[in-house]
Amino acid sequence: MERLQKVIAQAGIASRRKAEQLILEGKVKVNGQVVKELGIKVNPNQDDIEVEGVPVEKEEPVYFLLYKPTGVISSVKDDKGRKVVTDFLEIEQRVYPVGRLDYDTSGLLLLTNDGEFANLLMHPRHKIEKVYVAKVKGIPTRDQLKLLARGVKLEDGPTAPAKVKMLSVDRRKQTAIVKLTIHEGRNRQVRRMFETIGCEVMKLKREQFAFLDLSGMNPGDVRPLKPIEVKHLRELAVTKKS
Repeated sequence: MERLQKVIAQAGIASRRKAEQLILEGKVKVNGQVVKELGIKVNPNQDDIEVEGVPVEKEEPVYFLLYKPTGVISSVKDDKGRKVVTDFLEIEQRVYPVGRLDYDTSGLLLLTNDGEFANLLMHPRHKIEKVYVAKVKGIPTRDQLKLLARGVKLEDGPTAPAKVKMLSVDRRKQTAIVKLTIHEGRNRQVRRMFETIGCEVMKLKREQFAFLDLSGMNPGDVRPLKPIEVKHLRELAVTKKS
């Protein structure tokens, strides 16, 4: 027996938090009866579960690592007909990205149909490190880099402390390449952080997510995560929980 919201999340329909919302809104039925209680437990192999009138079919959980190119939307569909991250996978399961990378940002992105796993990695309490490399216009001073490391004020609140390292400088072109390690995941956060110190991000790439990196991969490449990697990510999220 498992909690209803967990079963819905594992079916790839929604994150556990969204599943809880759907239950509270009376949009979930178990064996033909509307359920509005979050604590209810069900047998996913025996009970008939419907979400907004659609039967829940429990899929085998799958996990993928994508090297997202620039010019691709971190979504399963786009109303403007632009390329989306799921276009790189030829599978039957309905997967979706864990978090997102901006249209003009490349790098490591995870995709899964396991809503519980996705929610675990994305939840603010779980301090999973993400490493970005940014090419910026302007050469940040040591004090500006220290400011980024301490945390800067954005319109949606201050950022948490970060790790910052200058990788290279081109004084003729007045550009720099900076590595930034954060554990948050706000919208366009890295770009906005650099904007606070007067540096525009020209190129941005996420090179690492926790212990995962892009070794041996090219833009557009995708590979399944190994079971040990999935297990390690789960354990890491719990360990990092504040």
